Amino acid sequence: MNDSVSASTIAFRVNGQSHEVKAYPMARLLDVLREDLRLTGTKEGCGEGECGACSVLMNGEIVDSCLIPVAQAHGSDITTIEGIASDPLNQKLIDTFVEEGGIQCGICTPGMMVAIVNLLKTATPSTLSDEQIRSGLAGNLCRCTGYAKIIEAVRKTVS
Repeated sequence: MNDSVSASTIAFRVNGQSHEVKAYPMARLLDVLREDLRLTGTKEGCGEGECGACSVLMNGEIVDSCLIPVAQAHGSDITTIEGIASDPLNQKLIDTFVEEGGIQCGICTPGMMVAIVNLLKTATPSTLSDEQIRSGLAGNLCRCTGYAKIIEAVRKTVS
């Protein structure tokens, strides 16, 4: 780190709780979540914003936390996979992912869950098409499942 840049106090809400952390402004939100707040559910896949494994909701919008400088998150409301898991419908989604084999190595799973929860906020679950599910998962890469089991898990959750 450049010694001329000092750590700053960054305040934000994560999963409904207020937090203040002392961090370098350009530290990645991903690292602050994992290392400072010990919310290790959010995973690093590529570190380049290509895979979606580190997806979180920031002020209701899906973002790749590996691309967000923590200073940009100051004053924001962040929801991670840990925050998502507390909702009963989302827990059903997680359970269905396990039952349907939509989870294999697990690296992409938190980002997939965040993307699907984001999709379900705006879509009518009962009329959700496979194409809408694929579109909602855009930006999330899975190298293990081939996506069919993931789409089936979403379909089964909302039916």
